[in-house]
Amino acid sequence: MDHSRVPVLEALQEFRRREDVVFGPPGHKQGRGADPRVAGIVGLDVFRSDVLALNGLDDRRQSQGVLSQAQELMADAVGAEQAFFSTCGSSLSVKTAMLAVAGPGEKLLVSRNAHKSVISAVIVNGVEPIWVHPKFDRERHIAHPPEPDDVRLALEEHPDAKGMLLITPTDWGSCADIRGVARVCHEFDVPLIVDEAWGAHLPFHPELPAWGMDAEADLVVTSVHKMGGAIEQSSVFHLQYDRVSPEALKQREDLLGTTSASTLVYATLDGWRRQMVEHGHELLDVALRRVERIRTAVGDLPGLRPMGGEIIEEGLAADFDPLKIVIDVRELGISGMEAAEWLRAERHVDVGGSDTCRISASITHADDDGTERVLLDALGALVEGADSIERRPPVRLPEPSALELEQAMLPREAFFAEVEHVPAERAAGRVCAEMISPYPPGVPAIAPGEVITDEVLDYLRSGVEHGVLIPDAADPSVQTLRVVARH
Repeated sequence: MDHSRVPVLEALQEFRRREDVVFGPPGHKQGRGADPRVAGIVGLDVFRSDVLALNGLDDRRQSQGVLSQAQELMADAVGAEQAFFSTCGSSLSVKTAMLAVAGPGEKLLVSRNAHKSVISAVIVNGVEPIWVHPKFDRERHIAHPPEPDDVRLALEEHPDAKGMLLITPTDWGSCADIRGVARVCHEFDVPLIVDEAWGAHLPFHPELPAWGMDAEADLVVTSVHKMGGAIEQSSVFHLQYDRVSPEALKQREDLLGTTSASTLVYATLDGWRRQMVEHGHELLDVALRRVERIRTAVGDLPGLRPMGGEIIEEGLAADFDPLKIVIDVRELGISGMEAAEWLRAERHVDVGGSDTCRISASITHADDDGTERVLLDALGALVEGADSIERRPPVRLPEPSALELEQAMLPREAFFAEVEHVPAERAAGRVCAEMISPYPPGVPAIAPGEVITDEVLDYLRSGVEHGVLIPDAADPSVQTLRVVARH
């Protein structure tokens, strides 16, 4: 296919050339009605590019097939049979993907280290989750993806499951054996969905971990805004084989997605695909060499421990994304959250993630020598200034087994049940009716339907004292919890 073509961008350029006068949405009329104070900050071109896909870039019959052409080019670029764009981010795309495989009351294997968007999908879709627990790294206090044998055991116990949802890479860059899991799923004739939100760049360089489509997954969801070059909320479904119906996928997306899709998202997805096909190998090659230098330099700083290939050698993960620089800061006597806050306040550096043990920085094709120096200078200053950082009460981390809670009710049933709010001191043993997700990284410590324990409560409440955000809980302080009412 001709990857110099960018159908959405070309249609937008033609729309501007024609100087159409629009008498429909958006109401700002390509920026003519935009507040100049707003345009002065975000740029008038943002409004000029905000055009309806239907009856704007294309006519109401979509006779030009602008979007379908762009999606065909994307599929060809990454080796998928079909690709579909989504403008609501992968939080919605993963819900759609799950609903395309399993409906209300049906079973679906799900990695328990899933982001809250996946747990939300379980509630919205009404599926019965069969949790496949991740491989827990005790020394680093981090969860790595489950292995093929874990999936096999779950499918043997639940042969009526409709498929598996695997999350890889994780927020911290550790990667699953996608091919191994896919082959287990296919032995049982069920599809593998991969939530590869952090992996949009993987198809474009051989030194990166295996890409889901190349590793025999059936349906892969990517967030191009995370490690690619499209704007926020840019997401793509990638599909192959015949285990997931493209018709069902499209209908589920229509059910959940917006009817006012953003041309800005479509256009930047289209442009990023062209950039990667034409220059991706070269750009990512530079990024990979850059990240090698950064990781080596970080390793030479006292008190900082960057994570790397040792997690593969130790048998904890099948692979890791080298463009994720994950740095354990505990030897400095501080938490990752304290480090992240200091870096922002003192050096104006915003890291990609942090938790009780570590910080992370994503290096992409957009980084250059300047950003490399800024990051290393900031980390050097962190080491020098660590003793001056005010310590907060420590987070009391539970044993890994304490995080595997009993599932007493289906998440949907518990979430929509009659509820009551009880003090945390009386919550142990009760069935949770809400998601309680420490941020970052946003993986629920307690999901609806799980039985609350003292160990997890102690972890959450000490986390709040330390400064952990729990934005989805009814009471973010976790002084009270929303539980299923007793009769």
